[in-house]
Amino acid sequence: MEGTAEEISFKDLGVIDELCEACERLGWKSPTAIQREAIPLALKDKDVIGLAETGSGKTGAFGLPVLQALISRPQRLFALVLTPTRELAFQIKEQFEALGKAVGVMCVVIVGGMDMTQQALELGKRPHIIVATPGRLVDHLEKTKGFNLKALKYLIMDEADRILNLDFEEEVDRILKELPRDRRTMLFSATMTSKVNKLQRAHLKDPVKVEVSSKYQTVSKLQQYMLFIPCKHKHIYLAYVLNEIGNQSVIIFCATQLSTLKTALMLRNLGFTAIPLYGKMSQNKRLGALNKFKGKERSILLATDVASRGLDIPCVDYVINFDVPMHSKDYIHRVGRTARAGKAGVAITFVSQYEVEVYQRIEQLLNMKLEVYPTVKEEALVLEERIAEAERFAKMEMARLDERSGKRGKKREVEEDGEESMGVRNRIKNKNNSKKKFKKHK
Repeated sequence: MEGTAEEISFKDLGVIDELCEACERLGWKSPTAIQREAIPLALKDKDVIGLAETGSGKTGAFGLPVLQALISRPQRLFALVLTPTRELAFQIKEQFEALGKAVGVMCVVIVGGMDMTQQALELGKRPHIIVATPGRLVDHLEKTKGFNLKALKYLIMDEADRILNLDFEEEVDRILKELPRDRRTMLFSATMTSKVNKLQRAHLKDPVKVEVSSKYQTVSKLQQYMLFIPCKHKHIYLAYVLNEIGNQSVIIFCATQLSTLKTALMLRNLGFTAIPLYGKMSQNKRLGALNKFKGKERSILLATDVASRGLDIPCVDYVINFDVPMHSKDYIHRVGRTARAGKAGVAITFVSQYEVEVYQRIEQLLNMKLEVYPTVKEEALVLEERIAEAERFAKMEMARLDERSGKRGKKREVEEDGEESMGVRNRIKNKNNSKKKFKKHK
C-alpha cells in the first residue's frame, strides 16, 4: 500500500497544472500523507480538520486548495490564515507567494511587533490572502477604517491547538463573528484538545476529519537519543557534542531567555557561530537571526520554545534539547524541526538529575525508550577548564550588557545577533584563536 501512495502525484489529487508546476519548482516531488488526505476533500469544498505531526506538509495541504479556488474565482480579501506565532506567519506567506508566483498572488502578514500604520496601508491595497496572528488582526478589525472581512471565502487555522493554548480564545471568537457564515473553514492541529473540539463544533459545517497519526509520534527518519549528565556538566557536554558533530546545522533548545543568551555567548567564545532567538526580541531582530541561520551564515541557533513550532528551516541536521521541555508535547514540536520533508535528522536530549521525572513523561508519551547518545566521558571532561573560562566570559559579557542597557534606560537588547552582543567587531580574531585552542584541548 505504501508503494502506491508514493506514486500518487499532485495532479492525481486534482491540483491544476499551474500549481503542479509550482510544486515542482519548490522540489515537492509527491504529496505528503496529510496532503493526500486533505487536498481532494478541500477541492470538493468540504470543511476539513487535519491532524498531523509537525513537519508533515500542512501548509501545502491548505495552500494548494486555497490558491486553486482563488485562480478559478479571483477576489481580493479571499482567504485568512490564523497562526500562533509571527515566525510561522512569515513562513506561510513565503510558501503562498512561492506557490502562487505565476498567478501574481498578493499576500500580507499582520502580526504584532510591526508598525500598525504600515500594515493598514497594506490592508488598504486589498491583498488576496492575509496571514495573521489573532491579537493584531483584532486590532485592525477594530481600528483600521474601511477594513473588514465580510467577503472572505476561506478561513484556515494553522496550529489551532497552539493558538487556543496561548489564550487567544477571546480574539478568535471576535474574529469569527466578523466573518461570513458562507465560507470554507480548514482547521489544522497537531493535537485534538477539548478547546479545538469546541471550536470545531461551533464553527465548522459537517467537517471531514483526516488524521495522519493517531498518537503522538515523531517522524520515522528521526534518530532520537538521550544523554544523562550532571547539571554542572551540561555546558561541557554541549561543547563536546558540537565539536564531535562538526560543521552541521543545529538548533539548541533552552528553557529560558537567560539560558539561551548565556549559552550563545559561551559558545561564541569557544569559536562556534551561534545565534540566539527568543520572544522579547524585536521582530526585525528575530527575522534577522532566522535568516542568518537559514542562509548558513550561522550554524547554531539557540532558541526558547518560541521557535519550537512552525519554523520550517529545511536543513536542520541536529536538534539538541539542552533543557528537557516541561510539557511533553513540546518535545514533539522541538524535535520536529529536524527530519523534515523526508530528510533524516538527529535529536539529542540532555537529562540532568533534576529533569528525570519530566523526561520519563516524554518516554511515556512516545511509548519508547530513547537510546543513550555515545560519548567518551574522559574526552568530554578534558574540556572542563576551557568551558569554565568561556562561562566566566559569558557572565562578564552579560553584566556589561546589563550595565550598557541600564544607561540607555532599556532592557538588555543583545538577544539578537550575538555579534554586537559580544563586541566581536573588536575581538573577531579571538574567535578563530579560540576555535584553534579549543580543538587542541580536544
